Amino acid sequence: MSRVASSRLLPRISALSFCTASPAAAAASSSSPTAAAAAATAAAASEASSTSGDPSSQPPPAARKPWGVLKVAAFAAVSAAVGATGYASYAYSLEELDQMTREFRKKSKQPIPEGTSGFEFQAMAYSAAIKAPLAAIEGYLDVRSQIEDQIRGFSEPVSDKLLPDRAPHEQHVLTLVLDLNETLVYSDWKRERGWRTFKRPGVDAFLEHLGRFYEIVVYSDQLSMYVDPVVDRLDPKGNIRHRLSRVATKYEHGKHYRDLSKLNRNPAQVIYISAHALESSLQPENSVQIKPWKLENDDTQLLDLIPFLEYVAVARPSDIRAVLASYQGSDIAAEFIERSKEHQRRMQEQKQSGRIWRR
Repeated sequence: MSRVASSRLLPRISALSFCTASPAAAAASSSSPTAAAAAATAAAASEASSTSGDPSSQPPPAARKPWGVLKVAAFAAVSAAVGATGYASYAYSLEELDQMTREFRKKSKQPIPEGTSGFEFQAMAYSAAIKAPLAAIEGYLDVRSQIEDQIRGFSEPVSDKLLPDRAPHEQHVLTLVLDLNETLVYSDWKRERGWRTFKRPGVDAFLEHLGRFYEIVVYSDQLSMYVDPVVDRLDPKGNIRHRLSRVATKYEHGKHYRDLSKLNRNPAQVIYISAHALESSLQPENSVQIKPWKLENDDTQLLDLIPFLEYVAVARPSDIRAVLASYQGSDIAAEFIERSKEHQRRMQEQKQSGRIWRR
């Protein structure tokens, strides 16, 4: 073969050697140009079919929008549930929620009779549909009850009977409850000496004299690590029979209140004296408020109360709250002196009139 002929055949041979068509297509292409075109079309079709059958070569599917809608709906439902739970916890107490949902829970638990059809079948379907909210309500009430029980352990007094039972021969004795800070003592801090606690003027005579008539109790909102050493130094003679600290108070709205109903004493025989009585006691009808002491040397608040308290202890009224109510809005010590003077004046007039009548 000549060099020119071989050079004309070389491009065709090289092209055929890198073609991926099938042998049938190659034979067809060698027969005629029309057959070659048909073979090329068939090869392209077979390549497309093989490509379509390969999963790895397919383009990624488009994002499915229904799943996105479901996610948004689920998030909205959870947000609504959390919001409703938070509002219910803020706006209603556990007892109120139990009362509000009691009828709903009662109806949802009613059994459905057998052989239901028609409208009764719809009722059965409705009952099945409300099982989820019913379970949510029951779970919420149980969890909240447990949480409130835990909180109540910190906010309520440590016991429903803060004082021991009274001896039988002291059933008639009144209980005198005294606050500590700014009532009996005052604690002051200075940089050069730190904390120091000072006794109110007249506190020694007050405790020693009234200790013979009353069961004296110190009721403070301070910790016992502060109350015990202060009371030990304040009352070395033991006129104060009992001392109560912060664990015996009721914590509510950010304050520690004295709950006199937990003292294990008859409320009609309890007097509470404090510089902040109306602010710190849950029983204002048993409270006597005096002026707060802040290191004034001429203070006589405690000594001025001795005559009134001694008179009450001796007179033994059936209900001390009625006596305190008669002094409401006035200085008890000053008002008692005025009433005593008026009583003495009337007694003197009666004596004089009796002498005149006898004559």
